[in-house]
Amino acid sequence: MREFSVPALAEVPGTTNLTDSPFARAAATPGAIVLRRRTATGWSAVTAREFAAEITGLAKGLIAAGIEPGDRVGLMSRTRYEWTVLDYAIWTAGAVVVPIYETSSAEQVEWILGDSGARAVFTETEQHRTTVAQASDRLPGLEHVWTIDAGDLADVAASGAEIADATVEERRRVAAYDDLATLVYTSGTTGRPKGCELTHGNLVATSRNAIQGAISEVAVEGSSTLLFLPLAHVFARLIEVATIEAGIVLAHSDIPSLLPDLASFRPTFLLAVPRVFEKVYNGAEQKAAAEGKGKIFHAAAETAIAYSRALQDGRPGLGLRARHKVFDVLVYGKLRAAVGGRVQYAVSGGAALGERLGHFFRGVGITILEGYGLTETTAPATVNRPSALRIGTVGQAIPGVTIRIADDGEVLVRGVNTLKGYWNNETATKEAVEDGWFRTGDLGALDDDGYLRITGRKKEILVTAAGKNVAPAPLEDRLRAHPLISQCLVVGDGRKFISALITLDEEALGPWKERHGKPAAMTVAELRTDPDVIAAIDAAVADANKSVSHAEAIKKYRILGVDFSEEAGHMTPSLKVRRHAVMKDFADEIESIYT
Repeated sequence: MREFSVPALAEVPGTTNLTDSPFARAAATPGAIVLRRRTATGWSAVTAREFAAEITGLAKGLIAAGIEPGDRVGLMSRTRYEWTVLDYAIWTAGAVVVPIYETSSAEQVEWILGDSGARAVFTETEQHRTTVAQASDRLPGLEHVWTIDAGDLADVAASGAEIADATVEERRRVAAYDDLATLVYTSGTTGRPKGCELTHGNLVATSRNAIQGAISEVAVEGSSTLLFLPLAHVFARLIEVATIEAGIVLAHSDIPSLLPDLASFRPTFLLAVPRVFEKVYNGAEQKAAAEGKGKIFHAAAETAIAYSRALQDGRPGLGLRARHKVFDVLVYGKLRAAVGGRVQYAVSGGAALGERLGHFFRGVGITILEGYGLTETTAPATVNRPSALRIGTVGQAIPGVTIRIADDGEVLVRGVNTLKGYWNNETATKEAVEDGWFRTGDLGALDDDGYLRITGRKKEILVTAAGKNVAPAPLEDRLRAHPLISQCLVVGDGRKFISALITLDEEALGPWKERHGKPAAMTVAELRTDPDVIAAIDAAVADANKSVSHAEAIKKYRILGVDFSEEAGHMTPSLKVRRHAVMKDFADEIESIYT
């Protein structure tokens, strides 16, 4: 058993709650810009005074609607400015926020609203409202459904005009450190989603310690971020809170609008999941190849990786520095410009980031700080720091957190970030939390300096017919880094050998077909049997197999004619593969591999 802890840097009083910071800043520096809101003419500044006033107006409306302290209020929307205002308005009214992914099915929405006992829900669109309406007969406790795009926020605020400011002030002080702030339902890779009980203290203490101790070099004066990951996910939510706590300017975007928004907003740091960084790299590689500059890009990429490795091992030599300077003009500067030109750091979480990709981006001039955490740990448990970066690991514990490796290799977490429990599920709580330690279900290792490496999932260890234990995650992560591969699932539990299901990335196939002289009309179903595609995937599998022993290597694979999707139930909203669903739906393909 190994253990590593970092003492808390930010001590948070027991009376603290999430509403303290926005109202304290409005009183101390009312004209300070705290958010920027996208409008038809650009990014409109939102001052601390204006933000607090919007929060207060909506909180009054909620109080007027009969929302009481501790009541649950659903919030179903994409990432947008109104989400952040509603988050804080619901907390100011003393209530509990229940986030719901905008892509959730009617069944999922019904489960979350029903299980949480929500009395009200804010939806973004009329379509979302219809989704809720489909389940309304089975949700007797749901009294209010408000829709952002229908202009309901103005109506809610208007309905509370008679509520006194003193009432709001009294209500917002009801909750304290240990009181429930939000129920975040896990993505549900297995079974029904569970509601993780996160307190005001979890969010405030975790964000303050992360900002002050873990990424203090990122959260400097004048820093800003453009949030585009789903705010229904705890990773984005924690960053939202951290920006409000630290006075970092926050703006909101989404994937379809991301590139133009990055160019116009020009953030200083970003947060994303590894798939975003993979797509940035693959897109740049494909663009260079299409322009006949593929060799230049590959040379630039190898130079960036070598330069980053040299930084980690000591100092780049004169020749490497010279090559790096040339490619900075030809390639790296253009990549930095594509994300606004000011981004120095990016925080990555949610899945493993390949070591090669981490070195590439640092060599380009954007240092990716890979971290690790779960919904149950209020997002971060560990993170790499700019001044203590070890690429290939997920960093050290954030201040206020202890990491322990159990005798069986499982990663355990205890600290300011660990959940209170699972809502209405005492059995699951007892299984997951013991003496304050949360059992993550992940396998990992700590080095002598406390840097954590995640080596696999405890429940996803495959045991072959020969008794060999195989962790599928390292193989899957390496394969997904290939530009033609979208998703993959390594299988082989109880079988004679390890195999894989692989899907093709439709976005990457367009440029690839053009470069390889394939008809533009060729479909994925046709390309899966194309000799050139098979040769590329063969090479990718061979490369992935280099990371494991012969007994763990992928011996056969199948390229599927469709991609895994959230709509088909194969992916969670946070882009994790639902292993059991894929195994069920593609059972015939798996069986064909072994027969």
